[in-house]
Amino acid sequence: MEAVAVGDAAGEEAAALGQRLAAGGQGHVLRFWPELGGAARWALAAELRDMDVAEINRFFRRARGDGGSGGGAAGLDARMEPVPRDVLGSACRDRGLLPRWESRGLAEIAGSRVAALLLAGGQGTRLGVPYPKGMCDVGLPSRKTLFHLQAQRLRRLQQLAEEQHGTPCHIPWYIMTSGRTMESTKEFFLKHRYFGLKKENVIFFQQGMLPALGFDGKILLEEKGKIAMAPDGNGGLYRALGAHGIVDDMEQRGVQSVHVYCVDNILVKVADPRFIGFCLEKGADCGAKVVEKTNPTEPVGVVCRVDGVYQVVEYSEISLATAQKRGPDGRLLFNAGNIANHYFTAAFLKDVVNTYEPQLQHHVAEKKIPHVDITTGQLIQPEKPNGIKMEKFVFDIFQFSKKFVVYEVLREDEFSPLKNADSQNGKDNPTTARHALMSLHHCWVLNAGGHFVDENGTRIPAIPRVTNGRSDATPADVNDNLKDANDLPIQCEISPLVSYGGEGLEKYVKDREFRTPLIIDEDGIHELVKNGM
Repeated sequence: MEAVAVGDAAGEEAAALGQRLAAGGQGHVLRFWPELGGAARWALAAELRDMDVAEINRFFRRARGDGGSGGGAAGLDARMEPVPRDVLGSACRDRGLLPRWESRGLAEIAGSRVAALLLAGGQGTRLGVPYPKGMCDVGLPSRKTLFHLQAQRLRRLQQLAEEQHGTPCHIPWYIMTSGRTMESTKEFFLKHRYFGLKKENVIFFQQGMLPALGFDGKILLEEKGKIAMAPDGNGGLYRALGAHGIVDDMEQRGVQSVHVYCVDNILVKVADPRFIGFCLEKGADCGAKVVEKTNPTEPVGVVCRVDGVYQVVEYSEISLATAQKRGPDGRLLFNAGNIANHYFTAAFLKDVVNTYEPQLQHHVAEKKIPHVDITTGQLIQPEKPNGIKMEKFVFDIFQFSKKFVVYEVLREDEFSPLKNADSQNGKDNPTTARHALMSLHHCWVLNAGGHFVDENGTRIPAIPRVTNGRSDATPADVNDNLKDANDLPIQCEISPLVSYGGEGLEKYVKDREFRTPLIIDEDGIHELVKNGM
């Protein structure tokens, strides 16, 4: 399209923008410039100022060239290998090693060499709320939000490390937002006084945005004076780490290990010392925490090797026959379910930012994208996909790791994502998240020697917690896997400031009986009726 004449109050910059867009085949973006008021022109010019049109066109050509899959899916099944046992650590199968790993991780935390990095760019749109996911309250007795729970887990970890090693320490918390969530997230933290953390140790930065494109590669307009933009995926992390000087900040603080995780998992063990200790013991530069996938058709990606290189293969990329394969132990062969929970050394992240990030290819998602018709100026609400959004994934860098490891944990201990509203399909919603947390805390009370009674004062029976359709408990560890026999969870919530992972509860609950709801927080025990006092 011809460059649009823009010789008006916007001046030479607007003319230069028009020439640059036209040279890249995107001149249509200024089609409605003559209709725009001064403020709208200024906003559009600002949006275009930092946009590298040639780069966007290059991204589009590369992404469409091979579907964004980074190697093609042809014959993928035959090229896949499961995670070998020598790189796998397991919270169940390596139980005897857990204290050593935890001790190693806490020593790193005590030396202020560990950071947490939160991927918090997601809006709560699918949850039916107009604010970031981290601000969601799933209806816990305490009404704590996801941000609040995670902040308190960090505070408790700092306390544990200080108690064990006798030195004050801190865990820097880097929070990556998107353009849509940055201001509301910062305001939320300010309002809640950073949940008791030091302000200087909470660092916000913003991931990049990319324009949505039509199938022909043309930039789409959301309004006449506004480009349809979308975040560049959680893999946009690596570009943002460089652009905002985050890797340099980590280096200045002496950070050597980084735990990266997504905001929407209510059970996430932020800066998990066992995971960090395991990765350090293995000398890993990159690690993935996984849960066992037990249903072949569960829609989660699996961590595996393809042509000898570690990556995450999405469930839609492999055949049912491969998904159903089982090993000699009866477990699914490809069972390492990805939960977006990763360990990186700071040195590896620096290499990624400086060397490998430009090699990453965008994945393509075909979407229904509302847009302004360039000919008529009318807003179109498409009924079928009409364009693409390009994104990178956080796990795209596994391929560059020189020492990659996998750490398997129990789903009911560490993974319950919040993705849908309660009105939807009954999965991954506020109710399931709330129940998961209360079930876990109920188990903690039982493991610490406490008991629950019903309204008649009769003890509620507990049964071994069955994992993935079979009991993993042995007579020696049956007390570590207790769950109530009822369908609905016991109403029980334990503040992260009291216990990070079930530790230290004996002094509160041992040989005592409780009625629900039970809340244990830094102010003590709160319940309907107290027994055994």
